[in-house]
Amino acid sequence: MLRFLLMRIASAIPVLMILSVVTFAIIQAPPGDYADYIRSQLMNQGGASFAQADAQAQVYRQEHGLDKPMVVQYFNWIGGIVTRGDFGYSMFYNKPVADVVGERLPRTLLLALVCHILASILGIGFGIWAATRQYSWIDSLLSGISFLGMTVPRFLMALIIVYILVFQLNVSEIGSFYSPQYGGAPWSWAKFVDLMKHVWPVVAIATFGGLAYNMRVMRGNLLDTLNAQYVETARAKGLSGGAVVMRHAVPNALHPLVMYQGVVLPYMLTGEIETAIIFALPTVGPAIVGSMAVGDVYVTATFMLVLSATLIVGNIIADVLLALLDPRVRQQGGIN
Repeated sequence: MLRFLLMRIASAIPVLMILSVVTFAIIQAPPGDYADYIRSQLMNQGGASFAQADAQAQVYRQEHGLDKPMVVQYFNWIGGIVTRGDFGYSMFYNKPVADVVGERLPRTLLLALVCHILASILGIGFGIWAATRQYSWIDSLLSGISFLGMTVPRFLMALIIVYILVFQLNVSEIGSFYSPQYGGAPWSWAKFVDLMKHVWPVVAIATFGGLAYNMRVMRGNLLDTLNAQYVETARAKGLSGGAVVMRHAVPNALHPLVMYQGVVLPYMLTGEIETAIIFALPTVGPAIVGSMAVGDVYVTATFMLVLSATLIVGNIIADVLLALLDPRVRQQGGIN
């Protein structure tokens, strides 16, 4: 197993480098940079003429190396990461990029993991329930819920919840994780309850979408597995229906969902973009969109690099889980 992990990590390094090059090139492809944003701000809010604003923008561009070729900017950025752990300086937030990532990534990861765990447990459980009661009213109800979860856009669900909270229930504290009195307070049960009051819409929306996918896939795979010959053999041996389903059918039906874990982490991180923007929560999604809008290239590139890394890590975790779940995978891959 250790050898397998080392090989996967070693093969992931060049993939991550290629992704960083492609991502940086795509981010730099549109015209304009942060100096252009400064020029527009000076003209719109500072009352400067175009010539004055453009002169200051040119000075800013030279001071921060934005006038250098894209290749030079990339190697300066990636070289700082490799040699010094320096992800650059955020021009919009006016602080190191590492600080911006450190402020937003942990809370986003925790939020995404909570949503993923809830979506996996509920989705797999409901999928088993629906498959073992095919064509019943329970199956029809759960299939309808799955259809809604996979088709209704998340931003629409977020807008509906915001409308109900603000205009129907007169809730004013949205756009933060805590109420003002708990912002800098130490952790307590009251602070945890206050946190849940602020983040439950995001958790509910993200969990609903993931639950719908897991339920649909689990139901379809389990129905196919229940018709397999080895399941019929288990029934013929006199095993109870629960034992046949849980010991023989479910582990094999889980394979596609286990492989899905390889992409679910970055999906959960980026999937909260619409919801977090609507609720104005300080997470990764709004930071990516905001930095792209103003041309803060190092913030955008670093967050995209982090998402690429989570995709690679997720695939490695999925391979390990699949090897632990299925002995045939361990034998074919030579994993002990």
